[in-house]
Amino acid sequence: MRYLMKFGGTSVADGRSIDRTVGIVGEHRGAGHEVAVVVSAMRGVTDGLIACAVEMASAPDPDPAPFLAAVRERQAKALAEVAPDHADAALAAIDERLAALGNILQAVHALRELTPRSRDYIISFGERFSAVVVAAALQQQGIAAEPLDGCEAGILTDDCHGAAMALPESGPRIRGRVVPLLADRVPVIMGFMGCTRGGSVTTLGRSGSDYSAAVLAAGIDADECWIWTDVDGVMTSDPRLIPDARVIPAVSYLEAMELSYFGAKVLHPRSIEPAMAAGIAIRVKNTFNPRHPGTVLVANGVRSRRVVKALTFIDRVALVNCTGAQMVGRPGVANAIFAALADRAVNVMMISQGSSEANISLIIDEGHLEAATEALSPLVARGLFRDLSSDRDVAAVAVVGSGMAGAPGTGGRIFTALGVHGINVMMISQGSSEANISFVVRAGDGPRAVRALHDEFRLSEECDDE
Repeated sequence: MRYLMKFGGTSVADGRSIDRTVGIVGEHRGAGHEVAVVVSAMRGVTDGLIACAVEMASAPDPDPAPFLAAVRERQAKALAEVAPDHADAALAAIDERLAALGNILQAVHALRELTPRSRDYIISFGERFSAVVVAAALQQQGIAAEPLDGCEAGILTDDCHGAAMALPESGPRIRGRVVPLLADRVPVIMGFMGCTRGGSVTTLGRSGSDYSAAVLAAGIDADECWIWTDVDGVMTSDPRLIPDARVIPAVSYLEAMELSYFGAKVLHPRSIEPAMAAGIAIRVKNTFNPRHPGTVLVANGVRSRRVVKALTFIDRVALVNCTGAQMVGRPGVANAIFAALADRAVNVMMISQGSSEANISLIIDEGHLEAATEALSPLVARGLFRDLSSDRDVAAVAVVGSGMAGAPGTGGRIFTALGVHGINVMMISQGSSEANISFVVRAGDGPRAVRALHDEFRLSEECDDE
């Protein structure tokens, strides 16, 4: 078997976590499997890099030395714990990277400008450090390992800094560079990053290590892509809201995408698509409970009597309403709304339009509300619609399950259960796949809505045919 294993920030957060990670990789290598590893930055390092970069661009007299020293100390401590025999060589490599990081930070301060390109280069260093530490820890256990950055591994991207997408040419490049290493060593690849055709470092967006893992899994033709995190798998709901939420043994790609787009934190939405295209199963497992089977994502899921698989809940969103009789029968209004929002980088999470065409309702991130209002107000002045209003006191709930497609009465059960609990629905949205029914309620009603529906569909109970 050939595995691509991605380990997140909590899985490489410190020496103890890295030791568990190395044990997992060693067990599978010892069983005769080929393993390529993708690592995230140590937990918190990327946030620190961003904060330091912003300070260097804006503060009158910033001093990055304490931050750089703290990063070095964290790597050195982990190396002393997991790779004492290889610590000196690994720390020398980290010091070279720290020197390069210090130089670019000083350049940012000298120019008083943090460009998307320089920002990508700076925040890629978290993975540059952790890959060296994990490779050294593997070597300490007698497992040959080689750290590679995303570009060295073959990930070629567009030039959309901060949210780059892998190009089709990545596949052949990855096969040519990574596959030859698998026979006698473990490639430890820095997640989250790639490079343009011109060699500029790009990052794939926050949580983009999942995406890079799927791209690499497709490139090496892996049998499975394992995402190691700090939970046992994809759950029926957020266990903070539902204490008896349960791990789902298997979900389809479609269900996983619906869940990830609507707030489930286990997987990055884009990470599913490369694996789906290549027909590679993704398995979500817990580094701290490796014997648990986790959740497997497959093309068509597992046939089950369950109509609903899981519920997600998103707070900190805002409802935006565009209303007016001027919209009725007038082509181009929706285009104008979405173009104006796109120009201000406002992402629309949900949309609903009544058959009267006199209202378009949108759900956006609460932090984007001011930008959305500024973008849409000129459309009122142009007479495209009469009124623009917003509401921050809302939450969005998504009911997900491929079994809902063609199953009569599911919507009735959902909204009857909400009515029984006195929960008013402000907006409803359903895609043509019928795998997701989403709705908006008052923020205070969100947790109650999730609990009511979790009970209604008995998601805490195991199903024999799952």
